[in-house]
Amino acid sequence: MSLSKNFVHLPDSGFELCYYGRLENEKLPLVFLHGAGGHGLFWEDQLEGLGAQFCCLAPDLPGHGHSKGAAAAEIERYREHVREFKETLGLPPLVLGGHSMGGAIAISYALAYPGDLKALILISTGGKLRVAPNLLETYRQGKQAPELVKHLYGRGAKKELVEKGKAELLKVPAAVSYADFTACDTFNALDRLQEIKIPALVLCGEEDVMTPPKFSTHLAEAIPHAEAKIFPGGGHMLMQEKPNEVNHAIAVFLEKIN
Repeated sequence: MSLSKNFVHLPDSGFELCYYGRLENEKLPLVFLHGAGGHGLFWEDQLEGLGAQFCCLAPDLPGHGHSKGAAAAEIERYREHVREFKETLGLPPLVLGGHSMGGAIAISYALAYPGDLKALILISTGGKLRVAPNLLETYRQGKQAPELVKHLYGRGAKKELVEKGKAELLKVPAAVSYADFTACDTFNALDRLQEIKIPALVLCGEEDVMTPPKFSTHLAEAIPHAEAKIFPGGGHMLMQEKPNEVNHAIAVFLEKIN
């Protein structure tokens, strides 16, 4: 499958959103949302590994990657852009996957528009995502936080993956990171998780210090039809660190619900 850039104009938002993957009407749509300071190609291994079975799409959220628009400081604003993306492409009920901040967007989407979704895939995320005040302050001041990369990967992550991750981190304008982490810091759906009635797969790395496994365990306990899987040796960037294992878990989960 092609991972070339595709663009769709969002009529209500008034700008173009970039996305990766290929529209295939006969396949179940699987839309992946990246985390704070990320872009759609963070899901490259999933787009390539699951694309033969599913219609896999991964947008750059507004203000990220090659998408126009501005980064949002509220999860709800991102949610509305994602819904406009779905509606503009004419996608049927889909599976929505999200990593970290993307998981918060997916949870918010499931609560607001449950009829749009068939299932959730929540990776390295939680029902509440508080951010360290010193990290927020660093980005508020327009500075970068290269030390953050130390908290993103498990101890066994390949050196080249970590180096690439650091380079990607430093490419993100501080204002974008500040907006994203502000959106995370103000997100809190803990009191509403039981309202999510669709199936949910919750994945987390055992060594994730950004969104520790207890976050995923709580999600799986609070969402009525959720199941959790914790990956030994995995860090916060689980879908990049353990791509084959993550793809297998997703495929097995979707076989049960599709």
